[in-house]
Amino acid sequence: MCPLGWLGVASMCLGTLWAVPAQERRKAEKPKADLTLYENLDLDNYDLTLDNYGEILDLSNYEELYDYGDVAPKIEVGTLAPRPKDPKSLPDRGETTAGTPKLQPPSGAGPVPPAPIPRQGLPSCLLCLCLGTSVYCDDADLEHIPALPPDTTYLYARFNRIGAVRASDFSGLEKLRRIDLSSNSISWADADAFRLLPSLQELLLPENRLTALPELPRSIVRLDARLNRIPSAGLRPEAFRDLKQLQFLHLSDNQLDFIPVPLPESLRSLHLQNNNIQTMHEDTFCDSQDQGQIRRALEDIRLDGNPINLSLFPNAFFCLPRLPTGRFS
Repeated sequence: MCPLGWLGVASMCLGTLWAVPAQERRKAEKPKADLTLYENLDLDNYDLTLDNYGEILDLSNYEELYDYGDVAPKIEVGTLAPRPKDPKSLPDRGETTAGTPKLQPPSGAGPVPPAPIPRQGLPSCLLCLCLGTSVYCDDADLEHIPALPPDTTYLYARFNRIGAVRASDFSGLEKLRRIDLSSNSISWADADAFRLLPSLQELLLPENRLTALPELPRSIVRLDARLNRIPSAGLRPEAFRDLKQLQFLHLSDNQLDFIPVPLPESLRSLHLQNNNIQTMHEDTFCDSQDQGQIRRALEDIRLDGNPINLSLFPNAFFCLPRLPTGRFS
Protein backbone atom coordinates (compact mmCIF):
# COMPACT_ATOMS: atom_id res chain seq x y z
CA MET A 1 0.00 0.00 0.00
CA CYS A 2 1.09 3.49 -0.65
CA PRO A 3 2.64 5.31 2.29
CA LEU A 4 0.05 8.07 1.84
CA GLY A 5 -2.82 5.56 2.21
CA TRP A 6 -1.43 4.20 5.50
CA LEU A 7 -1.13 7.75 6.76
CA GLY A 8 -4.86 8.51 6.05
CA VAL A 9 -6.06 5.32 7.79
CA ALA A 10 -3.98 6.10 10.85
CA SER A 11 -5.37 9.66 11.13
CA MET A 12 -8.96 8.41 10.97
CA CYS A 13 -8.38 5.93 13.81
CA LEU A 14 -6.76 8.55 16.01
CA GLY A 15 -9.78 10.95 15.42
CA THR A 16 -12.31 8.32 16.47
CA LEU A 17 -10.43 7.50 19.67
CA TRP A 18 -10.22 11.19 20.55
CA ALA A 19 -13.99 11.87 19.99
CA VAL A 20 -15.19 9.13 22.40
CA PRO A 21 -13.46 10.52 25.51
CA ALA A 22 -14.75 14.01 24.66
CA GLN A 23 -18.35 12.84 24.59
CA GLU A 24 -17.93 10.94 27.86
CA ARG A 25 -16.40 13.99 29.47
CA ARG A 26 -19.40 16.17 28.45
CA LYS A 27 -21.89 13.61 29.82
CA ALA A 28 -20.06 13.45 33.10
CA GLU A 29 -19.80 17.24 33.47
CA LYS A 30 -23.46 18.10 32.50
CA PRO A 31 -25.29 16.64 35.57
CA LYS A 32 -22.95 18.53 37.87
CA ALA A 33 -23.83 21.83 36.17
CA ASP A 34 -27.63 21.14 36.23
CA LEU A 35 -27.76 20.11 39.90
CA THR A 36 -26.43 23.46 40.98
CA LEU A 37 -29.73 25.06 39.90
CA TYR A 38 -31.79 23.05 42.46
CA GLU A 39 -29.39 22.87 45.40
CA ASN A 40 -31.38 25.62 47.26
CA LEU A 41 -34.76 23.82 46.96
CA ASP A 42 -36.03 21.47 49.67
CA LEU A 43 -37.45 18.59 47.65
CA ASP A 44 -37.63 16.07 50.47
CA ASN A 45 -41.17 17.13 51.53
CA TYR A 46 -42.53 17.86 48.05
CA ASP A 47 -45.03 15.01 48.11
CA LEU A 48 -48.37 16.52 47.06
CA THR A 49 -51.38 14.71 48.56
CA LEU A 50 -54.88 15.71 49.70
CA ASP A 51 -53.58 15.83 53.29
CA ASN A 52 -50.79 18.34 52.77
CA TYR A 53 -52.28 20.26 49.83
CA GLY A 54 -53.01 23.30 51.92
CA GLU A 55 -49.60 23.30 53.55
CA ILE A 56 -47.63 23.28 50.31
CA LEU A 57 -49.82 25.64 48.24
CA ASP A 58 -51.27 28.68 50.02
CA LEU A 59 -54.27 29.90 47.97
CA SER A 60 -55.89 32.05 50.66
CA ASN A 61 -54.82 35.28 48.98
CA TYR A 62 -54.76 33.97 45.45
CA GLU A 63 -57.24 36.58 44.15
CA GLU A 64 -55.21 39.40 45.69
CA LEU A 65 -52.11 38.44 43.75
CA TYR A 66 -53.58 39.39 40.43
CA ASP A 67 -56.41 41.66 39.38
CA TYR A 68 -58.54 39.95 36.74
CA GLY A 69 -61.08 42.78 36.51
CA ASP A 70 -59.89 43.94 33.11
CA VAL A 71 -59.24 40.46 31.75
CA ALA A 72 -62.08 38.21 32.85
CA PRO A 73 -65.20 38.55 30.69
CA LYS A 74 -68.37 39.80 32.39
CA ILE A 75 -71.28 37.39 32.13
CA GLU A 76 -74.84 38.50 32.83
CA VAL A 77 -76.99 36.05 34.72
CA GLY A 78 -79.73 34.56 32.62
CA THR A 79 -78.22 35.32 29.22
CA LEU A 80 -76.60 31.92 28.65
CA ALA A 81 -78.69 29.02 27.44
CA PRO A 82 -78.20 25.78 29.41
CA ARG A 83 -76.22 23.02 27.73
CA PRO A 84 -78.57 20.23 26.60
CA LYS A 85 -78.04 16.96 28.42
CA ASP A 86 -78.69 14.83 25.38
CA PRO A 87 -77.20 15.91 22.04
CA LYS A 88 -80.04 14.09 20.32
CA SER A 89 -82.50 16.58 21.83
CA LEU A 90 -81.11 19.38 19.67
CA PRO A 91 -83.60 20.35 16.94
CA ASP A 92 -82.73 19.65 13.39
CA ARG A 93 -81.94 22.80 11.46
CA GLY A 94 -84.28 21.68 8.76
CA GLU A 95 -87.23 21.09 11.10
CA THR A 96 -89.64 23.70 12.44
CA THR A 97 -88.77 24.90 15.91
CA ALA A 98 -91.25 26.11 18.51
CA GLY A 99 -92.41 29.62 17.80
CA THR A 100 -90.67 29.75 14.41
CA PRO A 101 -92.91 28.49 11.60
CA LYS A 102 -91.18 26.89 8.68
CA LEU A 103 -91.44 28.99 5.55
CA GLN A 104 -93.27 27.35 2.68
CA PRO A 105 -92.63 28.16 -0.95
CA PRO A 106 -95.37 30.23 -2.55
CA SER A 107 -97.94 28.28 -4.41
CA GLY A 108 -100.88 29.60 -6.35
CA ALA A 109 -102.88 26.36 -5.97
CA GLY A 110 -102.40 25.97 -2.20
CA PRO A 111 -105.22 26.24 0.37
CA VAL A 112 -106.30 29.71 1.43
CA PRO A 113 -105.44 30.37 5.12
CA PRO A 114 -108.41 31.10 7.40
CA ALA A 115 -109.24 34.71 8.16
CA PRO A 116 -108.08 35.95 11.57
CA ILE A 117 -110.66 35.74 14.34
CA PRO A 118 -111.76 39.17 15.63
CA ARG A 119 -110.57 39.99 19.14
CA GLN A 120 -114.11 40.38 20.42
CA GLY A 121 -114.97 36.85 19.28
CA LEU A 122 -112.20 35.16 21.21
CA PRO A 123 -112.87 33.39 24.53
CA SER A 124 -111.95 35.43 27.58
CA CYS A 125 -109.00 33.22 28.53
CA LEU A 126 -107.31 34.07 25.22
CA LEU A 127 -107.92 37.79 25.57
CA CYS A 128 -107.46 37.97 29.33
CA LEU A 129 -105.63 36.22 32.14
CA CYS A 130 -107.51 33.38 33.83
CA LEU A 131 -106.22 32.30 37.24
CA GLY A 132 -108.39 29.71 38.88
CA THR A 133 -111.90 31.18 38.95
CA SER A 134 -110.69 34.79 38.49
CA VAL A 135 -110.62 36.50 35.08
CA TYR A 136 -108.39 39.58 34.62
CA CYS A 137 -109.21 41.70 31.57
CA ASP A 138 -107.77 45.03 32.70
CA ASP A 139 -106.61 47.36 29.91
CA ALA A 140 -107.29 44.79 27.18
CA ASP A 141 -108.88 47.24 24.70
CA LEU A 142 -112.26 45.51 25.05
CA GLU A 143 -115.45 47.01 23.66
CA HIS A 144 -117.71 44.24 24.95
CA ILE A 145 -117.61 41.83 27.86
CA PRO A 146 -116.12 38.58 26.52
CA ALA A 147 -117.62 35.13 26.98
CA LEU A 148 -116.66 34.01 30.48
CA PRO A 149 -116.02 30.49 31.81
CA PRO A 150 -119.07 29.11 33.65
CA ASP A 151 -117.21 28.87 36.97
CA THR A 152 -116.02 32.52 36.99
CA THR A 153 -116.12 33.99 40.49
CA TYR A 154 -114.26 37.31 40.05
CA LEU A 155 -114.18 39.48 36.93
CA TYR A 156 -111.84 42.46 36.55
CA ALA A 157 -112.38 44.37 33.30
CA ARG A 158 -111.13 47.84 34.23
CA PHE A 159 -109.67 50.48 31.89
CA ASN A 160 -111.35 49.29 28.71
CA ARG A 161 -113.81 50.78 26.19
CA ILE A 162 -116.88 48.76 27.13
CA GLY A 163 -119.95 50.82 26.22
CA ALA A 164 -122.87 48.69 27.42
CA VAL A 165 -123.75 45.71 29.59
CA ARG A 166 -126.24 43.23 28.19
CA ALA A 167 -128.27 40.70 30.14
CA SER A 168 -126.65 37.88 28.17
CA ASP A 169 -123.13 38.94 29.22
CA PHE A 170 -123.46 37.22 32.60
CA SER A 171 -126.14 34.65 31.82
CA GLY A 172 -125.69 31.41 33.78
CA LEU A 173 -122.76 32.65 35.90
CA GLU A 174 -124.24 31.58 39.23
CA LYS A 175 -120.88 31.67 41.06
CA LEU A 176 -119.99 35.23 40.11
CA ARG A 177 -119.33 37.24 43.29
CA ARG A 178 -117.49 40.36 42.10
CA ILE A 179 -117.74 42.42 38.93
CA ASP A 180 -115.32 45.32 38.50
CA LEU A 181 -115.98 47.44 35.42
CA SER A 182 -114.26 50.61 36.63
CA SER A 183 -113.06 53.21 34.13
CA ASN A 184 -114.95 52.17 31.02
CA SER A 185 -117.43 53.98 28.78
CA ILE A 186 -120.62 52.24 29.95
CA SER A 187 -123.61 54.46 29.17
CA TRP A 188 -126.38 51.93 29.80
CA ALA A 189 -127.01 48.46 31.22
CA ASP A 190 -129.94 46.13 30.73
CA ALA A 191 -132.38 46.07 33.64
CA ASP A 192 -131.62 42.37 34.22
CA ALA A 193 -127.88 42.57 33.56
CA PHE A 194 -127.08 41.88 37.25
CA ARG A 195 -130.41 41.03 38.91
CA LEU A 196 -130.28 37.33 38.07
CA LEU A 197 -126.84 36.72 39.57
CA PRO A 198 -127.60 34.90 42.86
CA SER A 199 -124.05 35.12 44.31
CA LEU A 200 -123.12 38.68 43.32
CA GLN A 201 -121.84 40.63 46.33
CA GLU A 202 -119.73 43.44 44.83
CA LEU A 203 -120.59 45.54 41.80
CA LEU A 204 -118.04 48.24 40.94
CA LEU A 205 -119.02 50.71 38.22
CA PRO A 206 -117.12 53.94 39.00
CA GLU A 207 -115.89 56.30 36.28
CA ASN A 208 -118.38 55.41 33.58
CA ARG A 209 -121.23 57.24 31.81
CA LEU A 210 -124.28 55.64 33.40
CA THR A 211 -127.48 57.69 33.53
CA ALA A 212 -129.57 54.96 35.18
CA LEU A 213 -128.86 52.22 37.68
CA PRO A 214 -130.07 48.70 36.78
CA GLU A 215 -131.90 46.48 39.23
CA LEU A 216 -129.63 44.76 41.73
CA PRO A 217 -129.71 41.25 43.21
CA ARG A 218 -130.61 40.88 46.90
CA SER A 219 -127.21 39.34 47.58
CA ILE A 220 -125.39 42.63 46.91
CA VAL A 221 -123.14 43.88 49.72
CA ARG A 222 -121.19 46.67 48.01
CA LEU A 223 -122.28 48.99 45.22
CA ASP A 224 -119.85 51.58 43.88
CA ALA A 225 -121.22 53.80 41.10
CA ARG A 226 -119.17 56.94 41.74
CA LEU A 227 -118.29 59.41 38.99
CA ASN A 228 -121.19 58.69 36.67
CA ARG A 229 -124.13 60.80 35.42
CA ILE A 230 -126.95 59.27 37.42
CA PRO A 231 -129.80 61.66 38.35
CA SER A 232 -132.45 60.85 40.93
CA ALA A 233 -134.77 59.90 38.06
CA GLY A 234 -132.26 57.20 37.13
CA LEU A 235 -133.00 55.28 40.35
CA ARG A 236 -136.03 53.05 40.69
CA PRO A 237 -138.40 54.03 43.51
CA GLU A 238 -137.25 52.41 46.76
CA ALA A 239 -134.40 50.82 44.85
CA PHE A 240 -132.44 49.78 47.97
CA ARG A 241 -135.24 48.89 50.42
CA ASP A 242 -135.14 45.12 49.90
CA LEU A 243 -131.35 44.82 49.76
CA LYS A 244 -131.00 43.42 53.29
CA GLN A 245 -127.28 42.68 52.89
CA LEU A 246 -126.20 46.01 51.42
CA GLN A 247 -123.45 47.60 53.56
CA PHE A 248 -121.63 50.03 51.25
CA LEU A 249 -123.51 52.38 48.93
CA HIS A 250 -121.27 54.88 47.12
CA LEU A 251 -122.99 57.24 44.68
CA SER A 252 -120.79 60.33 44.98
CA ASP A 253 -120.09 62.63 42.02
CA ASN A 254 -123.38 62.05 40.24
CA GLN A 255 -126.47 64.23 39.65
CA LEU A 256 -128.74 63.15 42.50
CA ASP A 257 -131.32 65.63 43.79
CA PHE A 258 -132.29 63.76 46.97
CA ILE A 259 -131.15 60.93 49.21
CA PRO A 260 -132.55 57.62 47.99
CA VAL A 261 -134.83 56.27 50.72
CA PRO A 262 -135.63 54.02 52.42
CA LEU A 263 -132.19 52.67 53.23
CA PRO A 264 -131.73 49.13 54.59
CA GLU A 265 -130.78 48.63 58.24
CA SER A 266 -127.66 46.74 57.13
CA LEU A 267 -126.11 49.88 55.60
CA ARG A 268 -122.79 50.96 57.14
CA SER A 269 -121.39 53.51 54.66
CA LEU A 270 -123.29 56.01 52.50
CA HIS A 271 -121.30 58.32 50.22
CA LEU A 272 -123.34 60.99 48.41
CA GLN A 273 -120.88 63.87 48.25
CA ASN A 274 -120.67 66.17 45.24
CA ASN A 275 -124.27 65.78 44.09
CA ASN A 276 -127.15 68.29 43.96
CA ILE A 277 -128.95 67.34 47.19
CA GLN A 278 -130.72 70.34 48.75
CA THR A 279 -133.16 68.88 51.27
CA MET A 280 -134.08 65.76 53.23
CA HIS A 281 -137.03 64.35 55.17
CA GLU A 282 -137.07 63.86 58.91
CA ASP A 283 -137.28 60.10 58.44
CA THR A 284 -134.43 59.90 55.94
CA PHE A 285 -132.22 58.00 58.39
CA CYS A 286 -134.36 57.64 61.52
CA ASP A 287 -137.93 56.67 62.34
CA SER A 288 -139.50 59.89 63.55
CA GLN A 289 -142.12 57.88 65.50
CA ASP A 290 -139.54 55.89 67.47
CA GLN A 291 -137.50 58.30 69.58
CA GLY A 292 -135.59 55.42 71.16
CA GLN A 293 -134.22 54.10 67.90
CA ILE A 294 -130.44 53.72 67.62
CA ARG A 295 -129.03 52.90 64.24
CA ARG A 296 -125.54 51.77 65.21
CA ALA A 297 -124.44 50.28 61.86
CA LEU A 298 -124.66 53.49 59.82
CA GLU A 299 -121.52 55.33 60.97
CA ASP A 300 -120.23 56.81 57.71
CA ILE A 301 -122.43 59.35 55.90
CA ARG A 302 -120.88 61.89 53.55
CA LEU A 303 -122.97 64.76 52.22
CA ASP A 304 -120.22 67.31 51.71
CA GLY A 305 -120.18 69.07 48.37
CA ASN A 306 -123.99 69.33 48.26
CA PRO A 307 -126.01 72.59 48.54
CA ILE A 308 -127.76 71.40 51.71
CA ASN A 309 -127.59 72.92 55.18
CA LEU A 310 -127.67 69.93 57.54
CA SER A 311 -128.42 72.08 60.57
CA LEU A 312 -131.95 72.60 59.23
CA PHE A 313 -132.82 68.92 59.66
CA PRO A 314 -131.76 67.88 63.18
CA ASN A 315 -134.51 65.27 63.53
CA ALA A 316 -133.28 63.43 60.45
CA PHE A 317 -130.24 61.93 62.16
CA PHE A 318 -130.95 61.81 65.91
CA CYS A 319 -130.64 58.01 65.85
CA LEU A 320 -127.19 57.94 64.26
CA PRO A 321 -124.00 57.30 66.26
CA ARG A 322 -122.24 60.06 64.26
CA LEU A 323 -123.32 63.20 62.47
CA PRO A 324 -123.10 63.21 58.68
CA THR A 325 -120.16 64.96 57.06
CA GLY A 326 -121.31 68.17 55.41
CA ARG A 327 -122.23 71.84 55.93
CA PHE A 328 -123.96 72.82 59.17
CA SER A 329 -124.16 76.57 58.70
